[in-house]
Amino acid sequence: MLKVQIFKGESVPFNFKISAEKFCSEDFLDNGKFLGELEISGETVSNDLGIIIRGKIKCCKEFNCDRCLALSKENQIHEFEEEIDSAEIIEDLIDITDLVRDTLIASQPIKNLCKVDCKGLCPVCGKNLNEGECNCQRFNVDPRLAPLMKFKDF
Repeated sequence: MLKVQIFKGESVPFNFKISAEKFCSEDFLDNGKFLGELEISGETVSNDLGIIIRGKIKCCKEFNCDRCLALSKENQIHEFEEEIDSAEIIEDLIDITDLVRDTLIASQPIKNLCKVDCKGLCPVCGKNLNEGECNCQRFNVDPRLAPLMKFKDF
């Protein structure tokens, strides 16, 4: 799908724009999807030992925040670099589809947050605490530890 040209001893730039919907299947991400177009740019550098493919991927991801469940969008830029042994190269073209796909998956955060300091949801009433505080009593003492409360003034 994404093939780049190689010339021995030269640096060759490449630039692709591909629909995120076309490139990424439905089960590509656990939480969210990529929107619009993926912009993939970079260069192939060839020498006697092999070929270095380096570049970056620009994309926009839509997801539900893991703390407050709000729908959010984030622009992302991911860099990649891979070295290929010249003995493995048969043609003057290299398919970088798997490299781009692996870079996108591996670069995703473990937690998707709408903002770094997201306060999440109230565990009692479920209100989004980013929109303001609620009047719920969220401090609950474990009944086994309740006798210790007489030693501390709460």
